[in-house]
Amino acid sequence: MTNPETYPINIAGVQRDLRLFEIKPGVRIAIVNILGDTELVIAASQALAKPIAQHQPDVLVTAEAKSIPLAHALSAEMDLPYIVLRKSYKPYMGNALQAETLSITTGKPQTLFLDEKDYQVINGKKIAIIDDVISTGSTLEGIRLIAHKANAEVVAEAAILTEGDRAKWSNIIALGHLPVWVDRN
Repeated sequence: MTNPETYPINIAGVQRDLRLFEIKPGVRIAIVNILGDTELVIAASQALAKPIAQHQPDVLVTAEAKSIPLAHALSAEMDLPYIVLRKSYKPYMGNALQAETLSITTGKPQTLFLDEKDYQVINGKKIAIIDDVISTGSTLEGIRLIAHKANAEVVAEAAILTEGDRAKWSNIIALGHLPVWVDRN
């Protein structure tokens, strides 16, 4: 087994070597997976909390699944509730709101669902959208659509890292930026 190519990065004082992964022929991205990485999640939440708090959100909102630990840690750090938009509908979710997104890592459309009980949590509130990595903005757009349907105001958007066109993400609160590697063969 050969050693995979990696991209070294320092995130809030935590050093990681992110594995490069081909998402389509000739295009590679660095994979960030915070699931189980308590050190990175805590450092990132501590670094993001203050800039997010400056926007005075009432609730943190994230999409299932990889960014859940970050939303949880930020919730504890900022003493704010958080909700998770699900990627599949369950009967207990009642009259759920929904919006479709396209994931860069799966390349397939996904639907985000806001549980009926969580509608009450964000209805008329100021929210901060939380993600691990913002690549195409599709998840952001899906969360924004649900926020609009729930009469919530998006006051901040934050991620550990942004990816791709840095200028596109100038309004995002982030701790760093990842390039996208395109083979020019």
